Amino acid sequence: MTLGFAICLLFTTSIQAQAADSTLVSQSNMTAKTYVRKSTKGATYNLSVSGSSVVFSKKTHSLTNYPNTTWEATKKMSLKRSGVTYLYYYVTNKGNTAHGWIWHGYLKAGATAATVIGTAKKELGKPYSWGGNGPSSFDCSGLTTYVYKNAADKTLPRTAQAQYNQYAHVSSSKIKDGDLAFFGSSKSNVSHVGIVVSNGKMIDAQNYGVITEAISAPWWHLEGYARPMTLS
Repeated sequence: MTLGFAICLLFTTSIQAQAADSTLVSQSNMTAKTYVRKSTKGATYNLSVSGSSVVFSKKTHSLTNYPNTTWEATKKMSLKRSGVTYLYYYVTNKGNTAHGWIWHGYLKAGATAATVIGTAKKELGKPYSWGGNGPSSFDCSGLTTYVYKNAADKTLPRTAQAQYNQYAHVSSSKIKDGDLAFFGSSKSNVSHVGIVVSNGKMIDAQNYGVITEAISAPWWHLEGYARPMTLS
């Protein structure tokens, strides 16, 4: 037996053993749900399924390199390895630049503020239109609804008043990036909403389109803040 043949045989035997040790239990699509990393441990993999065998063919991304990433899971797979059943999700980052299968225990449900703000920033410069839901134009609550749906798979009520009524209010001293700022003539007459970003500013859709502007401005009367979801 030549050395090259022996190495090839050893590699093939190793792959076969790994495939035999990972047995497919079930695989299906799932309703899209967002996750963030639970810790720096873990990685995504390419998995290949052949009959009832599952092979981990390649590590694609390490979670340590994605501290501010929101992952969207769209598929799930249960597999058995050494007598233990594991649940894996097929995930893609919201920027659509990284994907793979990952053990669900490395993730926790949620989204990052960086993803929400990043999604909002992509809409800067779009025109205003009353009732605009995007992606070509927006009104104020159309923008917040669009951003949260696309950044965090979170469906907000459609109007500024309904969004203000729906979610827990937070004080100005405790606001965080991604919270919503509300404006109007009273708490029962909220007519405008924006997405809080750093340094006392917000991204909102108003007559000049989607812009970044100060929350404290003479043309807005601030009624308060609310948090649609806790962001990482």
